[in-house]
Amino acid sequence: MPRLRPADLLTVLEPLDGDCAWIAFSGGRDSTVLLHALVSVRARLRCAVRAVHVDHGLQPASGDWARHCERVCRELNVPFTGLRAARSAASRGESPEARARAARYQALAALLTQRDLLLTAHHLDDQAETLLLALLRGSGVHGLAAMPQVAPLGAGRLVRPLLGYAGGDLQQYAQQYGLAWIDDPSNASPDHDRNRLRAQIFPILRQRWPAVARTLARSATHCAEAARVVDQTAASLVDALSDDGGVTLAIPGLQSLAPELRRATLRYWIRRRGLPVPDRAHLQRVENEVLGARADANPLVAWAGCEVRRYRTRLFALRPLPPRPESGLAIRWTEDELALPQGLGRLRWRGPPSDGEDAQRPLLVRFGLSSARLRPRPGAHRRPMKKLFQEAGVPPWLRPYVPLIFAGGDLLWIAGVAPLAGSGASDPVVLWLDHPWEALGLFSP
Repeated sequence: MPRLRPADLLTVLEPLDGDCAWIAFSGGRDSTVLLHALVSVRARLRCAVRAVHVDHGLQPASGDWARHCERVCRELNVPFTGLRAARSAASRGESPEARARAARYQALAALLTQRDLLLTAHHLDDQAETLLLALLRGSGVHGLAAMPQVAPLGAGRLVRPLLGYAGGDLQQYAQQYGLAWIDDPSNASPDHDRNRLRAQIFPILRQRWPAVARTLARSATHCAEAARVVDQTAASLVDALSDDGGVTLAIPGLQSLAPELRRATLRYWIRRRGLPVPDRAHLQRVENEVLGARADANPLVAWAGCEVRRYRTRLFALRPLPPRPESGLAIRWTEDELALPQGLGRLRWRGPPSDGEDAQRPLLVRFGLSSARLRPRPGAHRRPMKKLFQEAGVPPWLRPYVPLIFAGGDLLWIAGVAPLAGSGASDPVVLWLDHPWEALGLFSP
């Protein structure tokens, strides 16, 4: 009898209480075993069972594989969805396989709703390989924790119900039930690190330590426990060092921490912000170049998908800023609402301009005119934008993106910062909506 029994999947899935279990079905041995086992017990599940296949188009036969998966699902009476992953070039330092994996999970994440589960067929050997690769990359405890059995993915959850079973258990199951599957030729290429481990390194390790995969997986479990403790401590520190729900951190408080605790807090905070966690070299630069900079400096440390900056005594972690709008750009505003370029959101009137004269003049939206001045209230002196930005707490590196509303040659409004001359503070005229920095608590209407 195979060690893997379909009924064992129920103990993993039933407590998760999902509405739909999507099986990530590549057509290979492991996902074929998972699909077959789940179909065997689907009458006892409270959730629907569906299959999804992602075609990367990287292999000449990928179209045939997609059709094979659809045919298998039709024979098993499992609803099938085929997706085509977006193809993009790997970034610097990223392998094509990692790029394809990221594209696959992005496509799968977009499929899930709040109560959906995505089931993948990762098993014990995969877990051991992941841990060893993480060790060879010099990863910390989060990397050495390898793959959790349940993790968030998009709006739903990613579930790996086969992590307790070795590849040999899945092979035995497939032979017992006469399953047929696809062999991806890229799995035999020694150019891929994981394949080399699987074909050349692990057979030698097993000769000396037959239980090496299970032992390494146990180490991953210990690292996962340690990572949870680190995160609990870091979460408490983020809450203590932030007065805006973790959007920014107080630099003096960070500097008061022991170096290892500070780095753990920074990593956790950046990950909680939904941004890529830096490697040790970039994290060291954050400590030296950003935390250690003068309070009036404008330092930046960036890596793929993230920029860390400071303003005064606050630390910011952001997605990369878009290109600055050209200072010569002038957008005529004739409707109640205006869509801004480069994903900078929308401008909307909330009531008419303050006087008839302004209403008759064409409105223009411009950017980056730092020499312009605004009269904040009737009879007041015109004030430089720099002072108004400082009073509103807007960092210098965001100021070029702030829409400036002109009538004729007069600056009437700095969106989200200063009101139209003569408008009441309780009745704003211009709202800046859907801009990329709403979470920072800046530019409030």
